[in-house]
Amino acid sequence: MNEPKTHESTMRPSSAGSRLAAAALVLVSTPIGNLKDFSPRAQEALAAADAILCEDTRTSSVLLRAYDIRTKLIALHEHNEEARIPQLLAAMRDGAHYALISDAGTPLVSDPGYRLVRAAIEAGLPVSGIPGPNAAVLALTLSGLPPQPFLFVGFLPPKAGPRRAALERLRNAEAAGLSATLVFYEAPHRLAETLADATEIFGPRAASVCRELSKHYEEVKRDTLPALAAHYSAEAPRGEITLVIGPATAEPATAQTLDDALESALGQMSLKDAAAAVATATGLPKKQVYARALELGRKEK
Repeated sequence: MNEPKTHESTMRPSSAGSRLAAAALVLVSTPIGNLKDFSPRAQEALAAADAILCEDTRTSSVLLRAYDIRTKLIALHEHNEEARIPQLLAAMRDGAHYALISDAGTPLVSDPGYRLVRAAIEAGLPVSGIPGPNAAVLALTLSGLPPQPFLFVGFLPPKAGPRRAALERLRNAEAAGLSATLVFYEAPHRLAETLADATEIFGPRAASVCRELSKHYEEVKRDTLPALAAHYSAEAPRGEITLVIGPATAEPATAQTLDDALESALGQMSLKDAAAAVATATGLPKKQVYARALELGRKEK
């Protein structure tokens, strides 16, 4: 099953077109590498917009020239998004229709635009979207790892300390019951370090490195985390990279994993709820887990 069976899935083209035309803001997915992956609806939406909001006008102009789309480009990125929102909202209230794109793929997924979308929704303006390429989902389906549930993390912190802390939080969440395939974006010059950290924290799990998806030099390498870490330590990768790590396997709870799971859970819920969640996840007796949660709670005071 590719999509939920709803009345929307059988919507007539004319109805879909009118809804799109009425939107003040349309989120348009663009190719992640191969320009032929640009859908006709996406092309029409960009051509019909009063202006296209994009991360980098130089990058987006390449796509527009390829399809002879002459709509005005307006830069919208992390450094100016907040400042531009009031002006854009005012224009949309006056009838302007904008299309929002990222440099590649689906807008907002590890890209700017979320603050504008939230502001438009809160202002009661109609927001629509056109689906299309997405590196995270494509990598997930190509990885050979369980496709659902999955957790898209995006980019990890670039520095070693915060990156390891982020990975350890995920491991603690797994100890508390999370069981999902993990999907990350990563820069090529940091991939080897990230794989080494992931190996130390997650162990010899199955993983996949997906590089340059949909492009001429596309590569999908499937192996264990230690093997991938060794490979990319010796052979520096290039291009856009998506890392997929398989879900945690069931393992007996130790005193340390119990404490890690409780500390993670206690940071997000009440003591009673945290103890219940961790007991369910670890299979340990509820009384034992609750007693340990009380001890940890007293230590923090």
